[in-house]
Amino acid sequence: MAETTDDRLRLLIERVERLEEEKKGISDDIRDVYAEAKAVGYDVKIMRQIVRLRKMKPDDRREMDLVLDTYRSALGLD
Repeated sequence: MAETTDDRLRLLIERVERLEEEKKGISDDIRDVYAEAKAVGYDVKIMRQIVRLRKMKPDDRREMDLVLDTYRSALGLD
């Protein structure tokens, strides 16, 4: 029984390691895309904000916009 448990644990650890390596590869790919965008003149900081906004639910995005507008008005940043 212990041998089977040890094998299963080893397999699970190896899966996590493979996934971590894939995650690193994907992170590298994303960095490369942003570098390409910057090279052709896009503002990468703004692109990252847009990606973050597109992940949000529409209602959450609207609520954030309202709060942001309220804070801007309070600080005279209209």
